[in-house]
Amino acid sequence: MTGSGTDRTRPPVAGQAPVVILVEPQMAENIGMCARAMANFGLTEMRLVAPRDGWPSGGGLKKGATAAASGATHILENARLFPDAAAAIADLNYVLATTARERGQMKRVFTPAEAMPDLAPRIAGGERVGILFGRERIGLTNEEVSFADAILTFPVNPGFASLNLAQAVLLCGYEWLKASGGQPGFRESNPSPPASRATVLSMFDYVEGELERCGFFPAGKKPIMTANLRDILHRLAMTEQEARTLRGVFKSLAEGPRAGRKDQPTE
Repeated sequence: MTGSGTDRTRPPVAGQAPVVILVEPQMAENIGMCARAMANFGLTEMRLVAPRDGWPSGGGLKKGATAAASGATHILENARLFPDAAAAIADLNYVLATTARERGQMKRVFTPAEAMPDLAPRIAGGERVGILFGRERIGLTNEEVSFADAILTFPVNPGFASLNLAQAVLLCGYEWLKASGGQPGFRESNPSPPASRATVLSMFDYVEGELERCGFFPAGKKPIMTANLRDILHRLAMTEQEARTLRGVFKSLAEGPRAGRKDQPTE
């Protein structure tokens, strides 16, 4: 299934990325949603440590995971199964452990925004990097956290700090793609150049003339009021087309309905 905004004509994000390691995940749907979050941000390698309900080999994927993955089935199909966390990280050079609780261990603690910029050069230099995510209900054990080089935690509301497993993967993936040079799929499209001074000053002259004609300026206040008005318009940072459009709006308001308009009142 292709989701909204997915463009199959564009190349996907490629290159090495952190390995996502899910320790004893409880539900196939959560595994599928983690795969979807990974695919969103260019994470491609999933490792599963003793999933509670098992994980199929050879045949089809466990019911529910494929639907929850929303098209990221390539990640599920290539997921590797391990008996414990130690085995899952054995070939890695640098490991982060996610937790919402202080563990009393003398480890450096990072947020995803702080940790991910350090991972990009490590991976570029040939290191294998992984992120451990714990069980939905109890997270990682203290021993599993002790396997890691540092702790990864999230700046959340301390009164409600528990994240869904896929949400935690998504937050890490988002910060990873930002740190590794990811860009939004599109930017604003405005071919009109910035407004010229001639266009802007002409609009000032017109608007100020009409305001004076209708008695807007109190006696002696025109200089300061026109200066303030010009500052307001300058802050719009208008393009040429926007300035011309706004000038047209002012003109229409000042001159009233055009002759011959269907909605013009008749005598």
